[in-house]
Amino acid sequence: MILQQCGSRFLHWCLGLQMPDAVVDYDLLNGKWNIVQQQNMLHERTRVLYGTANSTESPNIPSGTKTVSFDMADTCAENDYLWNDLTEFYACDYHEVSSHDGAMVPLTVVYSRSQREENQKPGLLHVHGAYGEILDKRWRSELKSLLDRGWVLAYADVRGGGGKGKKWHQEGQGAKKLNSIKDYIHCAKFLVENNIVQENKLAGWGYSAGGLVVASAINHCPDLFQAAVLKVPFLDPTHTLIHPILPLTAADYEEFGYPGDIDDFRAIRENSPYDNIPKDVLYPAVLVTSSFTTRFGVWEAAKWVARVRDSTFNDPERPVLLNLTTDIVEENRFLQTKESALEIAFLIKIMGS
Repeated sequence: MILQQCGSRFLHWCLGLQMPDAVVDYDLLNGKWNIVQQQNMLHERTRVLYGTANSTESPNIPSGTKTVSFDMADTCAENDYLWNDLTEFYACDYHEVSSHDGAMVPLTVVYSRSQREENQKPGLLHVHGAYGEILDKRWRSELKSLLDRGWVLAYADVRGGGGKGKKWHQEGQGAKKLNSIKDYIHCAKFLVENNIVQENKLAGWGYSAGGLVVASAINHCPDLFQAAVLKVPFLDPTHTLIHPILPLTAADYEEFGYPGDIDDFRAIRENSPYDNIPKDVLYPAVLVTSSFTTRFGVWEAAKWVARVRDSTFNDPERPVLLNLTTDIVEENRFLQTKESALEIAFLIKIMGS
C-alpha cells in the first residue's frame, strides 16, 4: 500500500502474517529502499526466549535457526536493509476448503515451526465476512504469546468478505448470509479433521459482524468449539435493524437485508445469533467485550449473554463472560493492550495451555 509519494520516492506500507508492519522508503530512480519504521520483534524474541543472541547452546532454539548479533556498532548499517522477517520461527500455509455448496473458501494457517509436531495444538479461527472487507491478516504482536505456546492461528476468508472480489461479497450478503456461517463451520471442521487443530481445542474469534458469524456457527455446532472471543459483536440484527435511527443501521440494510421486506426479515431472523440460541446444550466458553459508544449497541452483547446463560447448561469450566468498558477501546492504546491481554489470558485458561 502506498502511503505517500514525493517525486520518484514512495512511502510503502508493507504487511504480512510473518512480519511486523513496515514503512519503506523506495526510490524509483536508483532502485534503493530503506526501512523507515518497523517493530523489532526478532531481536526481542531472541533475547527473551532464546537467551542471548550469540548463544548457540539453548535447547529452545529450533534446528537451523540463525542467531542475530546485537552489537549495534557493527550491525547498525548492515541492518538498515534487513527485513524484520519471522519466517524462520513461524510458518504459513494456505488451504482451499470446500463449503456446503462446493465453493472453495481460502483458509490461512500460521504456526510456530518449533511447535509443529506437538500433539496438543489449540487453534484460534478468525473471521469477519461482511461489507466486502478483506480479512485483516496482519502480524499481531499480542498473538505471539499464543504461537509460542503451540497455538495455531487460522483465518477464514468466508463469503461476505472481499477475499475473492465483489461476487464473493455478494454471495454472503443479505438473504445469502447463511453462506458466511456455513463457510466458517466448514473451515473449522477442516482444521479439526486434518489434525491441524486438536479436537476440543478450537476457539473462534470475531469482531463486529464477524461476531455474528462466530456466534451463529456456535448455535449450529456448539460441540465444535471450546471457546470464543466476540469483540463488539453484532448479535441481535432482528431488533437492531428495525430501528433506522441507530448508528450504522441504514448502511446495514444493504448488507444484512431490510426488515420491512418479509423475505429479508425471515433471512435476518434465521441468521440472528440472539434468536437461535439452542436450549439445553453445553455451550463453549465465551468472552464478549463491548463498550458504551455511539456506534455499537452495548445492549446486544448484554442481552445475548443473558439469554445464553438462561438457555444453556451451566458449566463453571465454560463460563460466558461479559466485559464492558465506558471508554472507546479503539481510540485508546492502553485499553487495547489491556483488552488483548484479557482475551489471551481467557483463551489460555480455557484451553489449559
